[in-house]
Amino acid sequence: MADHHTDDLIDYEEEEQLLHTEGASTHKQNNYSEAASEEDKKDKKGSYVGVHATGFRDFLLKPELLRAIVDCGFEHPSEVQQECIPQSLLGTDVLCQAKSGMGKTAVFVLATLQQVEPAPGEVSVIVLCHTRELAFQIRNEYTRFAKYMPEVKIDVFYGGTSMKSDIEKFKQKDKIPHIVVGTPGRVLALVKDGYLKVGSVKHFVLDECDKMLDQLDMRRDVQDIFRKTPHGKQVMMFSATLSKDIRPICKKFMQNPLEIYVDDEAKLTLHGLKQYYTKLQESMKNRKLNDILDEVEFNQVCIFVKSVQRATELNKLLCECNFPSICIHGQMKQEDRIAKYKSFKDFHKRIMVATDVFGRGIDIERVNIVINYDMPDGPDTYLHRVGRAGRFGTKGIAVTFVANNEDAETLQKVQERFEVNITECPPESELNDFMAS
Repeated sequence: MADHHTDDLIDYEEEEQLLHTEGASTHKQNNYSEAASEEDKKDKKGSYVGVHATGFRDFLLKPELLRAIVDCGFEHPSEVQQECIPQSLLGTDVLCQAKSGMGKTAVFVLATLQQVEPAPGEVSVIVLCHTRELAFQIRNEYTRFAKYMPEVKIDVFYGGTSMKSDIEKFKQKDKIPHIVVGTPGRVLALVKDGYLKVGSVKHFVLDECDKMLDQLDMRRDVQDIFRKTPHGKQVMMFSATLSKDIRPICKKFMQNPLEIYVDDEAKLTLHGLKQYYTKLQESMKNRKLNDILDEVEFNQVCIFVKSVQRATELNKLLCECNFPSICIHGQMKQEDRIAKYKSFKDFHKRIMVATDVFGRGIDIERVNIVINYDMPDGPDTYLHRVGRAGRFGTKGIAVTFVANNEDAETLQKVQERFEVNITECPPESELNDFMAS
């Protein structure tokens, strides 16, 4: 993948987000910069609450990282960054749950870039995630923050691409990446075949960790990679949803981890996101979808369906109705999936029909409407889907179609789990009024 995508935004837009706590500026991990001045610590206004703000300089990051952070326009860490970064810079294991849009990715990107000591031919950091699109996106985020660290090599590896070209990257010592991002299957294949040597790994990161550890085959791959890495490495795991059942499994990989649960369980709701449902017959879904797309002023829309076949057919229907739609699902060739993801992210298309392969971790900053054309399989999937809209500090709308009793029961479970009041969808004109307000 070319590096010209490095200006892609990822899992946060929180330059306006202010924090609840004072920064842990006393952690002296490095002497690269001075702590922020008192001026930086004055109360700021204009967010959800006025609080005592902390700047990224309080973390005593390398000047090269601070320059990249400034270039990205970020001034104040989000709550999850405030809680996690100081400890993660000290090499502490971290288990973190925080809702979508809170900047979890930047925690491990900054922490590992701060600590990495690039040595020729040595892989220092392994980051695993469950989808190829997310791996691609994380690599771009690393490249963006490593802008002024040209000595640090970063690369991404996932299935569906040429194994031969991946192998070539490990044959020449000066081309071996210091930071490897990838999906478990491909990374494990490279490790088993002896091309990816993990004896020097110091940092092991799982993003959307519950998704990987829930699935037994993927968990097995993660464990196989983990066992081949040194015992004393730092382990960090992140997700928007971490059930009480999965937390003990995560902690088996860790030693005395810092556990951070921001907006735990019932509070997993998104600021600025209005959530609605509409009851209708299956046969009426297309008409309702047409009405929303016709009447509501939107930037970009994600429409989630439950199967590949339904995604393909609905996308075909929308295109026939002259809606600028593209489709993404797990049965596509990898290069097609990445191309369509890139096309949507670059605003070449405004409507995306997708299965749940697109539902977690992917950030498209212009999406402001999510439509659950088919009901998700449970509360966690619902949260990840609607989290594509109303990203940090922006307005968004989520509309869920309820076509039968089973759908209604799932919606009830969502409301009980997250203590959120999902109301009946008003006329399209009122949706427009909210978006314009």
